[in-house]
Amino acid sequence: MTKLWANSGDSHFLEPDELWRDNLPPHLAERVPRSVKDPDGEWETVHIDSMAFRRKLPTSAARKFMEMTVGAPGGKDVSVRINDLDNEGVWGEVVYPSLGLWCSSFRSPELLREALRVSNDWAYETLEKASPRLVTVGQVSTLDVGDAVKELERIAEMGYRAVFLPTLPHPMQKDYNYPEWEPFWDACDAANMVIAFHIGSEPVDLSDKTRNPGQKYRGPGGAVLNYTETTFEGQRAVMKLVASGALDKRPNLKVLVSEGGATWVPFIADRMEEGYRQHHMAVRPKLERPIREQIFSQVYASFQHDKSAVAAATYMGYHNVMWGSDYPHMEGTFGHTQETLHELFDDADPKVAERVMRGTFYELFPDVPQVPVEEPVGAGA
Repeated sequence: MTKLWANSGDSHFLEPDELWRDNLPPHLAERVPRSVKDPDGEWETVHIDSMAFRRKLPTSAARKFMEMTVGAPGGKDVSVRINDLDNEGVWGEVVYPSLGLWCSSFRSPELLREALRVSNDWAYETLEKASPRLVTVGQVSTLDVGDAVKELERIAEMGYRAVFLPTLPHPMQKDYNYPEWEPFWDACDAANMVIAFHIGSEPVDLSDKTRNPGQKYRGPGGAVLNYTETTFEGQRAVMKLVASGALDKRPNLKVLVSEGGATWVPFIADRMEEGYRQHHMAVRPKLERPIREQIFSQVYASFQHDKSAVAAATYMGYHNVMWGSDYPHMEGTFGHTQETLHELFDDADPKVAERVMRGTFYELFPDVPQVPVEEPVGAGA
């Protein structure tokens, strides 16, 4: 097969386990997450931010499954990562953090603010400086909007181009459609910062001993139900930014929803326009620009395997579709990226293939070096 090169709108990196504990002052370091396992290995006590709760540990089969979700050494080693990308035919990529899973469990604004500051400094030094091909996604507190604005302005000065938000903010904070978030949207707009949502990032109740984190369904079909359920989170986040007027007032603000597919975007535009039109007497606020115009021009969506996403970019008038590898997660394409790209794009319209594989990414991140015409020579080329 001819080697295809693509940019990726979705990937992940694992920070060191002790990153926060080793880099925060003692009075904060003692409050970051740590677990103490029972001697029988069936339960653990999780200590976090002066709280503690008990939870049942996963079975051996479940632990093996979770280990498989990060199946490549490049998930922790950036030099190995660049070599993997070269071998797979992935050039530029958006890189999401991992420690952010715990953010909704913090209760102290100071602890969350300082922990994410450590994460951003580490990621910038380790990833952003490692290669111009990596677009590292910064993190901000969703517990305190003022802290979020300050950290966003700080990382923008450092050189960050995107900021990660969970699909729901901290449980102690108002949702994204409330006016409390207006200063943050203004700051993102002023800094030309892409707002990057990743599915599967809703806050979870870690104190619920009867369920694994993020588990909503049990019984027949539970695994498929839980996996599919995560895709709806990004759709809800986009709906809030549109209906509240956050995008309407800021036509240059861009939003990326990673790993959630793309065919939902035209449907959401249709549904929201219908709601706005048919229930206009109850709609607040009134919007200046058509909802479809906002969504089609400001919302970007990444996918990894969905053939329907290519069809959406071809036939449905929605062109902000971006492919993503989800490296190194098991849901992603690592180990079969070339087969996936050929299956998706060999029969596609060449203009559509060019945009989805490469062009959409460059529209958001134009300073990433161009994909080489020929295969790079050696790792890190």
